[in-house]
Amino acid sequence: MSTSGSVSRRSRGRRLLLVGGLLAAGAAAGIAYRRLSGVSRDAEDDGRALGWGEGVVRPDHRVVSTPDGAALAVWDLAGEDPDAPVVVLPHCWGCSHEIWLPVARRLRAQGYRVVLYDQRGHGLSTRGSAPLAVETLAHDLEAVLEATDVRDIVLAGHSMGGMSVMSLATYRPEVLRARAKAAVLVATSATALGNGRGSPEFAGALFASPFVTRALQKKNGHLLVRSVFGTSPVRAHMELTADTFAACDGSVRGDYAASMGAMNLLEGIARMEVPTTVMVGTRDTLTVPKKADQIASTMPGARLVRLKGRGHMLPLEDPAAVTDEIIRAVTG
Repeated sequence: MSTSGSVSRRSRGRRLLLVGGLLAAGAAAGIAYRRLSGVSRDAEDDGRALGWGEGVVRPDHRVVSTPDGAALAVWDLAGEDPDAPVVVLPHCWGCSHEIWLPVARRLRAQGYRVVLYDQRGHGLSTRGSAPLAVETLAHDLEAVLEATDVRDIVLAGHSMGGMSVMSLATYRPEVLRARAKAAVLVATSATALGNGRGSPEFAGALFASPFVTRALQKKNGHLLVRSVFGTSPVRAHMELTADTFAACDGSVRGDYAASMGAMNLLEGIARMEVPTTVMVGTRDTLTVPKKADQIASTMPGARLVRLKGRGHMLPLEDPAAVTDEIIRAVTG
């Protein structure tokens, strides 16, 4: 047995033990919180706030192909008015367009055209051969904007979706200038995540672990995502978040996590000329409030909105507030 092989196995073992410990700690925290304050079961919002709407079958999607062979699933929800304002909604890391549906339904009810898509490697979109990196987010967003041929739009991105918007401003600023009139950055960050705990490579290995997938798929797997919500989350929202994150391939989660753990988009957003609103929940433990402060202080004229008691999953936790800010960006 070689020394290097022993070290490698010990390293993997320590990593798996850490993953298990983190998952156990997350479950314990979720259970403790539930005992203290309960999980909301508001009859008006429990489950029925999700999906495309009662009795509505998911619309057909179109496929947008990228030069490297990825197939992006895109839903272009246009109404009868060809001149309706357009909102494009890139979604968060590890989930899918479904996170945006409570907001999308509200926008559609008010006559807006809404464009949703699954980020590469997420939902119904395939991975392709390009690196799963923050810069690639910009090129995929550009592909969606070109395929749908939308202009004078509001770009509202949640978490990694907000990074998609800021990546577009950094790597394809001419596209942002030509297509967008405003942006809403929801629970996101422009600089590396992780609070300095471990390397980006370690974060990638952690979230790529099959232990994460299996734990989330267990009966109480939704408790593992409790920490990304604010006070009194709706159980159905936790379950959707856990289910979509578990359904995302581990290597996709890991590669994006490693890239986000090393990103710095501040120089790009300092030159971002479109009016921008930055939203954050005061109890966001993933893209913490100081990350929103950093974005707002870097962007000329950015407007900062703090939602008291809300966590990271703002499109689920407070879709009305997010919708209001998007409409304000459209009409402003």
